[in-house]
Amino acid sequence: MTDDRLAVVGELSALRRIVPRLPGSPGTLLGPGDDAAVLAAPDGRVVLTTDVMVEGPDFRRDWSTPRDIGFKAAATNLADIAAMGARPTGLLVAITAPADLPVAVLEGIADGFAEACAALAPGCGVVGGDLTMSPTLTVAVTAVGSLDHAAPVLRSGARVGDVVAYAGSLGRAGAALRLLFGADGAAAVAALRRERPELLDEQLAPRPPLSAGPAAAAAGATAMLDVSDGLLLDASRIARASGVVLDLDGTALDHDVRAVAQALAVTHEVARSVVLTAGEDHGLLACFPDGAVLPAPFRIVGAVVAGEPDVLVDGLPTAEATAGWDSFAPRRD
Repeated sequence: MTDDRLAVVGELSALRRIVPRLPGSPGTLLGPGDDAAVLAAPDGRVVLTTDVMVEGPDFRRDWSTPRDIGFKAAATNLADIAAMGARPTGLLVAITAPADLPVAVLEGIADGFAEACAALAPGCGVVGGDLTMSPTLTVAVTAVGSLDHAAPVLRSGARVGDVVAYAGSLGRAGAALRLLFGADGAAAVAALRRERPELLDEQLAPRPPLSAGPAAAAAGATAMLDVSDGLLLDASRIARASGVVLDLDGTALDHDVRAVAQALAVTHEVARSVVLTAGEDHGLLACFPDGAVLPAPFRIVGAVVAGEPDVLVDGLPTAEATAGWDSFAPRRD
């Protein structure tokens, strides 16, 4: 059997295998192969975001396939571009990998990027990146987007009287993570993947509704962000940036709470906490003027009211208002 490890194959040969698997983009004037890529900027402005996924705190190879890793790395960055109301146009991908990692793993990650771009952001591709050695597998992504002559949707534009709306799923990614942490060994994880593939994909290979971002901008959204750290925590970021109160409607979240309660076989109260705080949903939370026609799949989940910046649920403060994902906090699972 041929030895497929990076230490044997080498960087150049590995890249020759990986790069052809990566998706291209019609807006790319110059792609991989030079010192830098060149992208078209239709109105002279470029939207940029970056994120890092590190094996251990951000993904585990005993849970995620290589395809999952690439898919999630793409999706999480594309969601940030969409949250600005922009259209994703390119990704830069830098990977650090142990020398004994099989090149086939990197090929699978590249396939995940290709699948995510095709499914979530057609026309967006990987325009360049880097590959180097490290003891820890890390995938760092910089995403590029175009506003297409529209104004960016910021966190700071919410106004009293706006409605609060959400596009995407809530709590399922957190529910899947709890199931994975509760799985005892590889056989249990494999069983979960067979029995609950749709739920596990919410965590391992999320599919946020990215087209809803530019659609929200066109519909007059006043504020928007990607919900990655938990609904309450991310809602508080809009509240603080805009100087308002976001009052969430608990009944509007009942469907999400029931789904999580069923998935985990837990009480309504536990499921409600997962929906409000678990994070990694990567849906879009936005504010719209009252009476605006909301683009699909946005649904109203609350209202913007006056007061010191805060997030309420059914008009009341919640003890979980500051709870959410924190990379440096110890896990409580």
